[in-house]
Amino acid sequence: MNIVIDQKGNSKMAIVESPDIVIRDVQDALDLMASVNYNHDVYKMILHQSNLTEQFFELRTGLAGEILQKYVNYSMKLAIVGDFDAYDSNSLKDFIYECNKGKQAFFLKDREDALRALHSIN
Repeated sequence: MNIVIDQKGNSKMAIVESPDIVIRDVQDALDLMASVNYNHDVYKMILHQSNLTEQFFELRTGLAGEILQKYVNYSMKLAIVGDFDAYDSNSLKDFIYECNKGKQAFFLKDREDALRALHSIN
């Protein structure tokens, strides 16, 4: 796993680059958040869809809700980049829609959209 820091003015974020699944459970998400924060003093992060276990996108598991709630509790902003149209779940589509209306978690098509979204919030 490689962490790249992108900074624009006072806005700084970590971009996680890995060919592997980085988050399989809540503890992985907490460990990654703590590592990024401690090592880079960053409160914004970009992950690729492929870095998350598929269970994250099955809302009935509760994993997405648990992880995003932990990130909210610790003020970590998150953008997940990927192709979410491949999922048939209406509840997931609603969840993504609601997240994208806020300022905490985003599900976006590409890295440039994620950079813009996270740099635009405090």
